[in-house]
Amino acid sequence: MSQPAVTTRSSGAMITDWQPEDAAFWQSRGHRIASRNLWISVPCLLLAFCVWILFSTVAVYLNRAGFNFTTDQLFMLTALPSVSGALLRVPYSFMVPLVGGRRWTALSTGILIIPCVWLGYAVQDTSTPFQTFIIIALLCGFAGANFASSMANISFFFPKQKQGGALGINGGLGNMGVSVMQLVAPLAISMSIFAFAGGGQGVTLEDGSRLYLENAAWVWVIPLAIFTLAAWFGMNDLATSKASLKEQLPVLKRGHLWIMSLLYLATFGSFIGFSAGFAMLSKTQFPEVSVMQFAFFGPFVGALARSAGGAISDRFGGTKVTLINFICMAVFSALLFLTLPGAGNSGNFTAFFGVFLLLFLTAGLGSGSTFQMISVIFRKITMESVKAAGGSDEQATREAATDTAAALGFISAIGAIGGFFIPKAFGTSLELTGSPAGAMKIFLVFYIVCVIVTWAVYGRKAKNK
Repeated sequence: MSQPAVTTRSSGAMITDWQPEDAAFWQSRGHRIASRNLWISVPCLLLAFCVWILFSTVAVYLNRAGFNFTTDQLFMLTALPSVSGALLRVPYSFMVPLVGGRRWTALSTGILIIPCVWLGYAVQDTSTPFQTFIIIALLCGFAGANFASSMANISFFFPKQKQGGALGINGGLGNMGVSVMQLVAPLAISMSIFAFAGGGQGVTLEDGSRLYLENAAWVWVIPLAIFTLAAWFGMNDLATSKASLKEQLPVLKRGHLWIMSLLYLATFGSFIGFSAGFAMLSKTQFPEVSVMQFAFFGPFVGALARSAGGAISDRFGGTKVTLINFICMAVFSALLFLTLPGAGNSGNFTAFFGVFLLLFLTAGLGSGSTFQMISVIFRKITMESVKAAGGSDEQATREAATDTAAALGFISAIGAIGGFFIPKAFGTSLELTGSPAGAMKIFLVFYIVCVIVTWAVYGRKAKNK
């Protein structure tokens, strides 16, 4: 029997009574409020991914713009935003219960204007030292940290049976920022559109065309400002999501946190790592191909797949989807070796690109399915432990939501490390052996390990029930 409808009390943007698990409340008011917050969160997160992955495009053009960086240095610039992004996801994951989702979304979106403006000026001066680009790349990492707080915030708004779909939409369309950036930036740098801001001089390339590299960063400034205001005036803070740092930290003691971190590193870490390194990797293996015409397809497919992964997992179970997905990732990684250039073999870019699209697809699906697993696992174990200790249903629901949000944020921090490891592994392998095959062997073994772990910890138990 459902409980009576709950009245949503609010003071300005603060909602003081929020019970999404109550069917009457959800139908009458909850769904509308949650949807509004979700659809403002999505473009904010999408823009954050655009900024986070900026150097995956900028690095490809830096030497053409007059700089003189080594291949390893360029791979380093594509990898560094993932280092700061991963580290910052840990504190970001705890910020929504401390500060409020509306306030934090607006603040964390607005500050991304700083590295965009700075990078736009830095690329116009060929005397800008590599160390300056390192600092800007690390500042771009603040954008990557937004994912942790954004996903934690959205998890508070939706009932458990709808979290997979909601988090899939927020994360999947947010991840779309990678492909949006890799599609828009190459177009923007071909036109003088910011002469009024000190740009517009450009660089003349060997073919006579002009390159306006500053546009790759500046094109995001106005959208960031618009959606910062949209978040501030259109989103809500939930009083029920408030929790101290002390209340959130116990989640770190749960073994499932570290197991799911491993699995998410293999899925989302692969997505963001391949997104950051694919263009540079393609340039080294197939220099005759204008890779920036194709680079956005992979992240686009992966982002769409993430949204689908959450919804499919809600229906068929996250464990089953994740297990099958890891098997496919291992198979596709093995196929990639057949496409690379080697002794007496020039490689096959079409096959190379096709296999990478499949890797992006499965990395996206797995990102959605593993996040659905996190929501289910942490809600279940927290509610069971609270009730076993004599806690009320209301207390169990509140603590489950807090633990789930903290787990989602912390695990996403671990996953982001893949954005550093994968491009850096490609760069190191190329420097040592002249081929990325050494890095791919490591990834293949890692995916096989994840198949075993998923089956042993979650798949076998589900089958025995």
